[in-house]
Amino acid sequence: MQLGIDSFATIIPGSGRSLSAADRVADLLEEAETADRAGLDTFGIGEHHRAEFIESAPAVLFAAVAARTRNIRLQSAVTVLGAADPVRVFQDYATVDLISGGRAEIVAGRGSAIEAYPLFGHRLEDRDALYDEKLRLLLQLRDESHPHWSGRFRAPLDGFGIFPRPVQPRLPIWVGVGGTPASFARAGRLGLPLMVAIIGGAFARFRPLVDLYRTEAAAASIPEGDRIVGVHAVGFAADTDARARAAFFPGWYDMWSTLGPERGWPMPTRKQFDALCAPDGPYIIGSPETVAAKLQGLSNALGGVARVNLQMSSASGDHAAMLKSIELLGERVKPLLLA
Repeated sequence: MQLGIDSFATIIPGSGRSLSAADRVADLLEEAETADRAGLDTFGIGEHHRAEFIESAPAVLFAAVAARTRNIRLQSAVTVLGAADPVRVFQDYATVDLISGGRAEIVAGRGSAIEAYPLFGHRLEDRDALYDEKLRLLLQLRDESHPHWSGRFRAPLDGFGIFPRPVQPRLPIWVGVGGTPASFARAGRLGLPLMVAIIGGAFARFRPLVDLYRTEAAAASIPEGDRIVGVHAVGFAADTDARARAAFFPGWYDMWSTLGPERGWPMPTRKQFDALCAPDGPYIIGSPETVAAKLQGLSNALGGVARVNLQMSSASGDHAAMLKSIELLGERVKPLLLA
């Protein structure tokens, strides 16, 4: 199992903490450098278009990360493809691939946050159609430098050159999914690796959806070795379970007390947080031993997982704890997964 981290690069104030956008960018780059040194496999940056986040242009941040790291793979988490121009997305990540020497990957999704769609002039009722058309175009751009293409939501391409081309012969493109069966099935039919966002609910609840992905891939004659499943989950490591929860909770509370009411959710509580961190909960938060055990349980529940990226941004107000967690993931958790 590969192990990495995803960042949403939040700057939500609270609990006596305040962080400027410039300081958060500096911290983000240090987190990426630390992850690279610690031997983690992937570093991901999300995409949001609102005041609480600084990653509305993730490819620009990845360019800076690429220049500061040597081995870690750089994976979007996720690219809101339905609201973007696939030509620009491909060019951006091909450029990151050149800077990084062949380490860029795209996780393409519809996005759980919807602000990008009206911002870029799209109707929310077209979300799925936009995503489906743009995903297929992105795959064609990966395979053809002078594509001929026409669709509903973008001007046609009549053999225009799409440059630069990446270092990797085929830029890795994953499908980011939440809980929509049609999204799992589409990824299987297209033979694309799957990145499942699990931020609530028992791991086993997602097994039927992952099985649907594998069934559709088998029906499409996709080789078994190409039916790759990854997971994006909330996670954090510290020396003990208690320290991990103590470091993560304040930022988690600040985030969901800010964003939750917008979605009609009740105010978060410590009791709710502890339930999410419990052995049967979806949060992978605790000591290195606890984190490794939950990662193995996650893989078992889904019938095998090739990669897990832990979303740790809620702890970003305590930068020292973030760096320590990243080091623990690389130096203590990964060896336990390989044992």
